[in-house]
Amino acid sequence: MPKASVNYRCSDCGWTTAKWVGRCPECQAWGTMAETAQATGVLRAVKPVTIAAGREARAITDIAPVDGANRRPSGIGEFDRVLGGGIVPGAAILLSGEPGVGKSTLLLEVASRAARARNRVLYVSAEESVSQVRMRAERTGAVHDELYLASETDLSTIVAQIDAVDPTLVIVDSVQTVSSSSADGIAGGPSQVREVASALIRIAKERDLPILIVGHVTKDGSIAGPRLLEHLVDVVCQFEGDRQTALRFIRALKNRFGPTDEVGCFEMAGDGIAEVTDPSGLFLSRNTTPVSGTCVTVAMEGRRPLPVEVQALVVGTTAPNPRRVTNGVDASRVAMLLAVLERRAGIRLGDKDVYVSTVGGVRLTEPGADLAIALAIASAATERAIPHTLAAFGEISLAGEIRPVVSGKQRTAEAARLGFTTRVDDRSATVREALRLAFMAASTDRERELDAAF
Repeated sequence: MPKASVNYRCSDCGWTTAKWVGRCPECQAWGTMAETAQATGVLRAVKPVTIAAGREARAITDIAPVDGANRRPSGIGEFDRVLGGGIVPGAAILLSGEPGVGKSTLLLEVASRAARARNRVLYVSAEESVSQVRMRAERTGAVHDELYLASETDLSTIVAQIDAVDPTLVIVDSVQTVSSSSADGIAGGPSQVREVASALIRIAKERDLPILIVGHVTKDGSIAGPRLLEHLVDVVCQFEGDRQTALRFIRALKNRFGPTDEVGCFEMAGDGIAEVTDPSGLFLSRNTTPVSGTCVTVAMEGRRPLPVEVQALVVGTTAPNPRRVTNGVDASRVAMLLAVLERRAGIRLGDKDVYVSTVGGVRLTEPGADLAIALAIASAATERAIPHTLAAFGEISLAGEIRPVVSGKQRTAEAARLGFTTRVDDRSATVREALRLAFMAASTDRERELDAAF
């Protein structure tokens, strides 16, 4: 006779233990450990089953290939760029982002474009009523007779809605607000999120029905719920942007059907969201007169080169600890560049406040922007302007050397396309030589002759 062993299972995260504890060591929740009986012995042995017809394993050469023609364009070019060319039938796509960044607005636009193409779309909102979604749809021009709305929080009812509507695309907003009677815990708990996501993904695979799922993020920016959620879905997209600006970026963190280094650019407007196919001028100032403390770099956002203007201000101070204020760039990286400029280029900055910022609120995280940041700081410190026709990119080492960066040819081509006639990069061996070239580019022919003579 098989013996029944008593275990204790957390109703939130599913962690099990043989001894009762008041607090779950995995998710740190109190009072969630419930007693469960688990059979051991012969009852736990794996029983052989009969494979259903059509489910047998097949040689890979006997399986028909799937090409890009089966992808369904969403109607939004920037979204399709990130997905790899369109939505794959049966794909489970998770879209995450901070509250208020525009996830629901983007997916409502996707639903509208699909409905205009005579594709039936089911938009399930577990956070808003259908009248509230209709109000947003009227504002953004997303009202169409092929767009079906439902306000449901129960998984079984959502499945019934899918059966009744028979859509070609399903959008669920959001997975953390849907609950299932088959799992313990409250909606949004790890066990509930796991059960709801598993059921939706199973429907997507069985019916070749693409499903877009909205996921909330935690305080540290990670997707709320168990890590298993990201492993279950096919595509994980992150929608990000500063809510103080209208610019938004979407990037793929995981994509089984395409690249993960593509970035889509959008702009929030009063009537919804609009894609920005050429964001070249968004991060450049419109001042045509060169001023000191500015330099343009070509940064890479995924596979997309973006020109970004870096601005710097250097002010003398009598404070014992000069201020180092940054916006859009890493403060520790700027501190390192200040040390390199003082040690390798002879520019005294120890008694000055330094402020560094980017135009448009974009954030530069790659080391390829080192050279532009250093040139902007040196320009502000020496009051010598750098011309708007100059673009700089390159990584600066502690020895003051300029190192090449990835996608150098692509950056060069983008700079030439935008009219930058002078380029400062790793062809300059040191940061001192790069400064000389940048300042010479702003000099007139007469000034160059005087510099050469004296």
